[in-house]
Amino acid sequence: MKKLPFNIDLTDKVVVITGAGGLICGEFALALSQTGAKIALLDLNADAANKYVDMISENGGIAKAYKCNVLEKESLNAVHAQVNADFGSCDILINGAGGNNPKATCDNEYFKPENLDNMTTFFDLEQSKVEFVFNLNFIGTLLPTQVFALDMMGKKGCSIVNISSMNAFTPLTKIPAYSGAKAAISNFTQWLAVHFSKVGIRCNAIAPGFFETAQNAKLLRNEDGSLSDRSKKILSATPMERFGTTDEIIGTLLYLVCEDASGFVNGTVIPVDGGFNAYSGV
Repeated sequence: MKKLPFNIDLTDKVVVITGAGGLICGEFALALSQTGAKIALLDLNADAANKYVDMISENGGIAKAYKCNVLEKESLNAVHAQVNADFGSCDILINGAGGNNPKATCDNEYFKPENLDNMTTFFDLEQSKVEFVFNLNFIGTLLPTQVFALDMMGKKGCSIVNISSMNAFTPLTKIPAYSGAKAAISNFTQWLAVHFSKVGIRCNAIAPGFFETAQNAKLLRNEDGSLSDRSKKILSATPMERFGTTDEIIGTLLYLVCEDASGFVNGTVIPVDGGFNAYSGV
């Protein structure tokens, strides 16, 4: 059982979470399962999602994992039908699927001609991998929204929460595709908020700062467990001088999905970043 920062009541609400086998979205599932909601955990890796289902079930919550490819409409439609049959129609959608790819990443922060022959530069980025990163983050948010938002029309207390990033505010070096894709998520969040404003669906986003996860372990830590040079730069630009913990993002999620708390909050992107976005470096 997780210790929630505050309690909200989502009894009988159906929450659909994509990317739910990952650390942050898995923690979202654990937290929301304690609010009375029924949780559908969608992930291409069903085994990873099922680990969270087991934890939820052990604590008396209601959850089920679904193998799903967020880049395939047929897969999403099939899972949508299964979720409706198991739990009912969707009330809250959390678009958590996303990520980067090493082949869409530069080795150098600043281009120097002498690097052309000895490292991966901007000119070596593979088109297919850049397209994959854009698709996974943007299309992987657009398609689930197309499928599950239809359930929300005219219902009370429905909302969509997207996962943006610090990259959306100021792009990090080395990862142009991921930065651009997350900027698109923030823009799309605002677009959806306006587009669905007349049918009772709010849309907001959370922009996490730096949290240690399996996905970024090699970026943040050396093989011996010490901080990487990249980590040292991140922490020097984070006024709180530490990484976040997953528990510290739960309160923002609970706030956004609770109609009583945030019923007039629409089209926002909330940083949870220890002050990273606020710090100018001076």
